Amino acid sequence: MDFSFGRRNRSHNSKPKVLSQKDIPGLAKYIKSNDCKNIVLMIGAGVSTSAGIPDFRSPETGLYSNLARLNLPHPEAVFEIGFFRRNPVPFYTLAHELYPGKFRPTPTHSFIRLLSEKSLLHTCFTQNIDTLERRAGVPGDKIIEAHGSFATQRCIDCKRSFDDAKMKEHILAKKIARCERCNGYVKPDIVFFGEQLPDNFLSSISNMLEADLLIIMGTSLTVQPFASLADMVKDTCPRVLINIDRVGNLGSMPDDVVLLGKCDEIVRDLCKELGWEEDLDRLWSETAESVISDAIGETKAEVPASTSPVPPTKEPEEDLKKSDAMKKIEEELARLDLQAESEAVEERLAEYERDLEEEAEKAKETIQDKEVENAPQKPSDEVSASTTASNRPWHPPVEEQPKTSSSEPSKEATTDVKSNEDKEEDQSTEGKL
Repeated sequence: MDFSFGRRNRSHNSKPKVLSQKDIPGLAKYIKSNDCKNIVLMIGAGVSTSAGIPDFRSPETGLYSNLARLNLPHPEAVFEIGFFRRNPVPFYTLAHELYPGKFRPTPTHSFIRLLSEKSLLHTCFTQNIDTLERRAGVPGDKIIEAHGSFATQRCIDCKRSFDDAKMKEHILAKKIARCERCNGYVKPDIVFFGEQLPDNFLSSISNMLEADLLIIMGTSLTVQPFASLADMVKDTCPRVLINIDRVGNLGSMPDDVVLLGKCDEIVRDLCKELGWEEDLDRLWSETAESVISDAIGETKAEVPASTSPVPPTKEPEEDLKKSDAMKKIEEELARLDLQAESEAVEERLAEYERDLEEEAEKAKETIQDKEVENAPQKPSDEVSASTTASNRPWHPPVEEQPKTSSSEPSKEATTDVKSNEDKEEDQSTEGKL
């Protein structure tokens, strides 16, 4: 299916047609106007990096960059269903570090909720699997999780669903969950490479045509078909990019606004211009209670004591350091590898025992066959008689006759008696002569 249409054939014109100007003041003016009633969002991993969750493609700090140091054929293998079938340990290691409940939503997530409370949010399309939108208080019916999430899970073989509480217990305890029916591996309903996208994503694509404003935040727009959504809005719909880098064809159209920088900082500047800063502070302060420690007592995520939604400023060199989540991934990988290897050994032992039983049964049958072959041969006279008998003409079998009584001698016995009498007569005759 080709999702690329719409803006790809439009001509470039630098003068805006809808916005008064292509900057934060011009954007704020449009949002407060009666012409902007439905705002559609497209967000990616960049909106969650300030929460401590690594994005995918940033050099040094990105998820793929750090996973490359682990025992993987290539970083993307952690999200490949074929590799997961052979070795689920890397994904479960990642799932333990990214599992919902360990990270606090960012001010950008609270901005999304604020749009909903202002009755401006139409749909939030997210590539993220961290569910931070939900934890920030964004209504579930406004969220389309294009790549799935940790909300549900099922067996990869028989597709049977798996209990939420049990799945959480397995992930937090760093144990691989198996199906209770077929013993297959259980995986959260996160879309792996090559898998079908969720039905609600495909059915919601038409929502793009209802947008009066499209805001794209924290995404590289490299994964299809998600990236193509940016080209599906109407001609009269301004597009806003809030990101570290310019991506896609954003900035090429008359009402495109490109705001480069960190999402949290730009969102705060926009809220100031809109007069929503206090509302943003209030909503973000509520997210502090959502931060919890995991079930095995690891360190809780830090929550700033200040009510200001601006995260603590990092030194430039700290931005290049590996995130705490990735450090934990490397620390736990070896232990989980041993656990998976132990399970594999148990499976191989069980299979080996079954093979031994089969071999023993075959050996028993072979011994019985040998015993028959090596049985003692008949004596030569019996063999000769048997051979002679075998050369005789065939006669139908004769029914066994009832045994004669002792008072009635058999024919053979009578013949023997007569023979003895003849011999006695011959001897007496010879004596006479």
